[in-house]
Amino acid sequence: MSRPLPDPAQYSTQLEAKRQRLVELLAPFAAPAPDVFDSPSEHYRLRAEFRLWREAEQRHYAMFEQGDKHSPVLIEDFPIASARINQLMPQLKAAWQASAALSFKLFQVEFLTTLAGDALVTLCYHRPIDGAWQAEAEQLARALGVSVIGRSRGKRIVIGRDHVLEALQVAGRAFRYRQPEGAFTQPNGVVCQKMLQWAFDALGERDDDLLELYCGNGNFTLPLATQVRRVLATEISKTSVNAALANLADNGIDNVELVRLSAEELTQALNGVRPFRRLAHTDLAGYDFGTVFVDPPRAGMDADTCELVRRFERILYISCNPETLAANIAQLHDSHRIERCALFDQFPWTRHMESGVLLVRR
Repeated sequence: MSRPLPDPAQYSTQLEAKRQRLVELLAPFAAPAPDVFDSPSEHYRLRAEFRLWREAEQRHYAMFEQGDKHSPVLIEDFPIASARINQLMPQLKAAWQASAALSFKLFQVEFLTTLAGDALVTLCYHRPIDGAWQAEAEQLARALGVSVIGRSRGKRIVIGRDHVLEALQVAGRAFRYRQPEGAFTQPNGVVCQKMLQWAFDALGERDDDLLELYCGNGNFTLPLATQVRRVLATEISKTSVNAALANLADNGIDNVELVRLSAEELTQALNGVRPFRRLAHTDLAGYDFGTVFVDPPRAGMDADTCELVRRFERILYISCNPETLAANIAQLHDSHRIERCALFDQFPWTRHMESGVLLVRR
């Protein structure tokens, strides 16, 4: 079956409910009215993951209600996913149905696509994958025009690339990104561009330096680096660090120093709690930080990191959880006020939303 979208006419209603929720959460801090950035109502999600369910001797794409792993909803297409994913779904299904090497003990399929049209398919198995599998997968990759990754316990075979290539437009410039399989990327590319542009404008052109925490693959780092003198960026994931370094090189951006540290570790370093070998060649005192940019996980910033960012004149904060955003602002409100805020509808038809604030010292 196809899983239909809600009535598109209801999209503006659910977006308005999110706006009101954000306004209520930020009301105690005298926030200005948020800028609201909408999403396409369909074909907006660039990645998708499906379990497979065996029925009538065939494997089908399946999804489950939260908490119920025994009552699958079998699907043929997925309207919220990108047009490229919906194009690939039946083609991939036909391929595994025609090939025992591809279908035997296949239990999960993951798609990763881009606005630029690139695609990567990951096939996950409850068995060892071998040369017979690789030969079939190489034919599949050629036929579909995608990269393919096979995963089984302790083994990963890459056919093509282990990442997709994206291009995002900010301020009239196309920034090119490598987005690795298995690493975090923004799921809604259209809204991601709007987030990047908002952050770019909120930062403005400056003659001082930027500290960025949780930089990931450099999603925000690339455009923001063009607005400041220098950037010190931190990220803990090795995969994301390697992707960020490649993205900086691919875009010819040379004013960023990237250090593999968590936000908590950087806080300890700046507070002189303990030294880190990864900072041995970094002259922290040589930076003139005017702004700190943070895009933390859903849990938000811990109390110590909040106290760290309080030192900065300006705090540019992107959040995927408005409740933890509000909790962090409550800790910072005595020293900083909200100058700008925004709602980004990264996740239509759900309660989830992305938001942003620019906090400026009182």
